[in-house]
Amino acid sequence: MTSSVSSVVLSRYAGALIDLAEEAKAVEKVQKDFADIAAMIAGSDDLASVISSPLISQQKQENIISDIAKKAKLHKLTSNFLNVLVENRRLNALEGVIKSYNQEMSKRSGEVSVRVETSAKLTSAQEKEFQSKISGAIGSDVSIETHVTPEIMGGSIITIGSYMIDDSVRRKLERLGSALKQSSNSNTNQNLKEVV
Repeated sequence: MTSSVSSVVLSRYAGALIDLAEEAKAVEKVQKDFADIAAMIAGSDDLASVISSPLISQQKQENIISDIAKKAKLHKLTSNFLNVLVENRRLNALEGVIKSYNQEMSKRSGEVSVRVETSAKLTSAQEKEFQSKISGAIGSDVSIETHVTPEIMGGSIITIGSYMIDDSVRRKLERLGSALKQSSNSNTNQNLKEVV
């Protein structure tokens, strides 16, 4: 589900909720609640539809959110926040707010956000290995956000802030093609060695 709510609005909602959660000493509980809610949304097309559809009445959304809050035993702050989203007809922003909340919590704790693109889905062991190696390389805790991009054909593209390391098969083939075009040079062997 994609939200049409701007990232500024998402950040404001997330920031305000974090501030309230810090006052209530419930930051981790709210974060756990959000993880549970995200899992529920991912596991239920019906719930995803209720959250994203503007055609669902506000009353129906309130009833569903209330039921979820009771069954999942959500913290009062999380429950109240969800009700605010429903009242403001912004429930469609929930997934974006969850993502912004997690990003802001990472930022506040000094954790660095890293995007890893691969051609196939990583196993949890592979994700942990990426996380461990990147954390060791930059000397900071990292949170990994993985994306599957089949077009890269293999390897990975790692983005940390404004830095990108493209070690994909696609990029290597592009460099090889470029080197072959320059094959009329006397340094052909040297050019090919630089590609690989």
